[in-house]
Amino acid sequence: MDGIDVANGLVGAVLGMICAVLFQQPLQDTWYRLRKRSTTAIHAMRRREESGPVWQTFSLGPLRTSALIVEGDGSSPVPPAAINVQVLDEEVVLPPDMADWRDEIAEEGERLRAEGRTPLWNGPRYAVESFDISRTPLDETPEIHLRLRPTDYYTFLAAQQLDRRLSDGTTPRTRYLNPDDPLTAPSFLQCSFAVNVAVVTADDMLVVSQRSNRVRMAPDVWNSSVNEGLSRHIDSSGRSAPDLHAVARRGMREELSLEPHEYSLDLLAFVLDIDKRHWSGHFHARLKDLSSADLQARISRGVADRWEHQTIDYVPFRPATVVKYMLRTNRIHRWAPLAPSLFHLSLVHAYGRTLVERAEAQVLRRL
Repeated sequence: MDGIDVANGLVGAVLGMICAVLFQQPLQDTWYRLRKRSTTAIHAMRRREESGPVWQTFSLGPLRTSALIVEGDGSSPVPPAAINVQVLDEEVVLPPDMADWRDEIAEEGERLRAEGRTPLWNGPRYAVESFDISRTPLDETPEIHLRLRPTDYYTFLAAQQLDRRLSDGTTPRTRYLNPDDPLTAPSFLQCSFAVNVAVVTADDMLVVSQRSNRVRMAPDVWNSSVNEGLSRHIDSSGRSAPDLHAVARRGMREELSLEPHEYSLDLLAFVLDIDKRHWSGHFHARLKDLSSADLQARISRGVADRWEHQTIDYVPFRPATVVKYMLRTNRIHRWAPLAPSLFHLSLVHAYGRTLVERAEAQVLRRL
């Protein structure tokens, strides 16, 4: 009997092992699938209808900006022929209580001059009256209609005080701007239109500039390779409307001593800083022969606007590298609002949206 019991025990053990091998893993897999389906079903039951704004400012993980990309995604440049610029005759007029702020700025300029210090230069500028987009009927390429009004630097400085209290306790931001309609604003609050250029050298290095601590607006922040505002005095000789590509070329010459034959130039997008109401044409420039070392040597021999920049970084122009650079702890809170969107669009222009977004997602997952 003992032998039979032992034999039966061995047979039972073998049968148990066989059952475990045959059925245990399938049972565990079935249980896992049931749990996953149940969890998914519960989450689906908790979901509710959602909606979000169509116009959202550019962000990249923890990097949040006030830059609203109004037209363009980086993939297809906007041709010069598609841009229609009209300059209206009447100058911008500030409301009476804001006109007092302009008078204060003018008085400050006179005081600085009397003290022998560097005065505020009240240069002629443009304000944006309206920005409209249409499409051609056949290939649906964009047609840009930009209407400008004459203004000056003092008016721009007065209009930048968007959160200063007016006589009735409101502010220009609360009185004149609608947060639900970021594209609509009076021209006296939009006294800035500039071009921002992302410059990539022949050896694939992105040029990133840090604004000087001597400039009045946004000192010390990291910015585009080139930033140049429209000037009525320089860009509209003979009362002609300014050419945005020509303004970009002027900025390349004045800030980096680069001539038009040394690079290609593409307009990628129109972007609005909804916090300060600054408009920008975002450009991408690719140097044909000059490396980063060549450009540094060129700059060392003198540039027209040396005082605007205090540092220039040269960053390998690869999606993951540029994204990591923008998200560095010593950069992420020190960007000019329009610069990160410019570098993203330039990467898309060079590498395509799919590859850039994949690289961005990989970098963000590792943060």
